Amino acid sequence: MPWRLLRFALSDKHPEPRMFTRHDQLKPAYDVVIIGGGGHGLAAAYYLARDHGITNVCVLEKGYLGGGNTGRNTTIIRSNYLTPEGVKFYDESVRLWQDLSTDFDLNLFYSNRGHFTLAHTDAALRTSRWRAEVNKHFGIESEVVGPEVVKKAAPMIDLSCGGHAPILGALYHAPGAVARHDAVAWGYGRGADMRGVEIHQRTEVLGIDVAGGKVTGVQTNRGRIATNKVLCAVAGSTPRLLDMVGIRSPITIHPLQAMVSEPVKPWLDPILVSGSLHVYISQSARGELIMGASLDPYEVQSTRSTLDFPEGLSAHMLDMFPFLSNVKVMRQWAGMADMTPDFAPIMGRTPVEGFYLDGGWGTWGFKATPVCGKTMSYTVANDRNHELITGFTLDRFRNFELTGEKGAASVGH
Repeated sequence: MPWRLLRFALSDKHPEPRMFTRHDQLKPAYDVVIIGGGGHGLAAAYYLARDHGITNVCVLEKGYLGGGNTGRNTTIIRSNYLTPEGVKFYDESVRLWQDLSTDFDLNLFYSNRGHFTLAHTDAALRTSRWRAEVNKHFGIESEVVGPEVVKKAAPMIDLSCGGHAPILGALYHAPGAVARHDAVAWGYGRGADMRGVEIHQRTEVLGIDVAGGKVTGVQTNRGRIATNKVLCAVAGSTPRLLDMVGIRSPITIHPLQAMVSEPVKPWLDPILVSGSLHVYISQSARGELIMGASLDPYEVQSTRSTLDFPEGLSAHMLDMFPFLSNVKVMRQWAGMADMTPDFAPIMGRTPVEGFYLDGGWGTWGFKATPVCGKTMSYTVANDRNHELITGFTLDRFRNFELTGEKGAASVGH
């Protein structure tokens, strides 16, 4: 490190302010308690304070901020979903993403790349046309393109995919983008903290008090908190929290793994997704290839990675890009995907008064971070579901009114 830079780091005259205020004690009561210090929970706290003036809020995180699925994803942002509910919801999220760096005064490394969902079969092409028409109906940039367009955007790709699954076309979504996931958590956390929200890391929720069908408090490893509003935003831990208030849900938990390569010179600008090969890939600003695949087939609450994942994913990667055979894998990880039967989230009010749910995010939670914060903060502040989430309520399963997003995430389903 150059001395000119190091002398500022060691100087008392130029202290770097803490990103968040450290609070040694919990207050006896808060207007709102948010369980989960990931992107969704912090975004809800931020918008509660900024848009609704509700600042007597605490965020409880068992581990550290962004240490769950917010820091365990592949950072893809898009809105080319399949249902009208999904398209409108994620389109609003993309709009919010574009202004976040300015809102936070923090570089989120938001980078518009374009997103190709590759089609290797006639059936996949039909689904691509279906999605494109739904997207265009709501003003979303999506179109079906031929393999020559894919080759022009990614010249290094083997369109035959080793002869196993030739690329017949793709659904191209121009607004597709990536961002720095941990910076998103820091930005929302710092913004909420600056507005008076308390963030408590290393604080585990042990129980939620319910009396007369209403929330009355939260039990933690640091004492009890009195509150009449609790927002649950804990991704893979959602079933455990729902048990505390006696709510049943159809959510199941599956590990979802990813990995990154060593840094290489930039060669891949767009985001590529292949449902047939179970691969999605983008290249980071540092040159790493960020790669993911489908859910692990077993139900287990674990973030342990496995050897067969990089073996299988690497084989499919080489079908598309044979020249990567000498590139090394640097690390891999897993998150806990909270899956629902119709592959859409569960959001909004619940049968327990004062208990609000933001869960069931499966493989698509990161891209929804801003819009989840906006809609859930509105729902909590007004005790009324925001219009954008009326298709995602828990009671849709009881009423057999499912929001069928299966196929819209391609490799996660």
